Amino acid sequence: MLKVVLIIFVILFKNMFENTEIGFKSKSNKRLKKSKKLFKLLSFPFLVKAGKFLLLISNKLKLPSNKIIKNLFFDQFCGGETIEECKNCINELNEYNIGSILDYSVEGDIKNIQTTKKEIINTIQEAKNNENITFCVFKMSALISFNSKERNLDCINEICQIAKDNSVPILIDAEESWIQDEIDRITEKLMAKYNTKDKTIIFHTIQLYRKDKLNYLKKIHLNATKKKHKIGLKLVRGAYMEKERNRAIKNGYESPIHNTKKECDRDFNLALEYCIKNIEEIEIFSGTHNENSCVLLAELMKKNNLKKNDSRIHFSQLLGMSDHISFNLSEKGYNVSKYVPFGPIKEMIPYLIRRAEENSSVKGQTSRELNLINQELNRRKN
Repeated sequence: MLKVVLIIFVILFKNMFENTEIGFKSKSNKRLKKSKKLFKLLSFPFLVKAGKFLLLISNKLKLPSNKIIKNLFFDQFCGGETIEECKNCINELNEYNIGSILDYSVEGDIKNIQTTKKEIINTIQEAKNNENITFCVFKMSALISFNSKERNLDCINEICQIAKDNSVPILIDAEESWIQDEIDRITEKLMAKYNTKDKTIIFHTIQLYRKDKLNYLKKIHLNATKKKHKIGLKLVRGAYMEKERNRAIKNGYESPIHNTKKECDRDFNLALEYCIKNIEEIEIFSGTHNENSCVLLAELMKKNNLKKNDSRIHFSQLLGMSDHISFNLSEKGYNVSKYVPFGPIKEMIPYLIRRAEENSSVKGQTSRELNLINQELNRRKN
């Protein structure tokens, strides 16, 4: 039934994201042309692999490459090196009724826990005083070691308590499967502790490219219902597919990732349907660049007589990607936010590499971006 509904409304709403005038209205010709050059480079996987190698070598040897990285990648996908530098981006997005999600995106550096903790708390304080910042976010692996049996959660509880005290919802990002089960257990406890039957502070991230996560979503919903608290669910497909499959092959176990994109899409869309069906107990954060899933969520809202700006439902895309989705949804009155990553350029390299790899590997993503940018540049000429 879901498949039939999706097909019907993809046909009816097929032009929902085709308006490039709206999709790129915040971009000057100069910025559009710069984005075009970048996505053109990212359309060649061998260049992305070579660039990844050079970036890692440059970082290891501490070469003065910040200016090159900033001009080529950083300005496209990041808001700045500090919260202060992100403010121009936040204000610009707000002009088009798009919120911002401040994300201190320094990855894989457990040695700087106190710095990371301070930056996350700073994002919460900024969000408290700036209604244009709709969520804050963190990765648990940046705050606690998953290699240690003695795990101190004081740091995470402090952050969550500050978020609750300031009524700032916070997203806990998903990570690799070999640590995600423990992240799940901790996050379930955090939701039970900081969420109430009326207020959602903690949002759990569900990776629907995993074979087991649709059932897991239903399980934690039922558990939360018994404990009488709401849950926030950030629905994503997933960001570690290549790493997950390579590790499974290397260690001789079955990959936790769906074998086909069709299976992943099915579970994502079924998760949307389930959450809308249980909207009284679940707040939805749909983090996707998939046009069909965005159309489906919009139609499920309409079908269930939910307002476009229902505060329990949020659409989101990453900064520098899928503006045609974000801006067209916002234009139509939906709640939309962009992830706005920030941090020192050198320390943002792992994040930037993931963005580059994602754009070179996701089927059709880069070509879609390029086609739409070309379409808009041609429209402006006429």
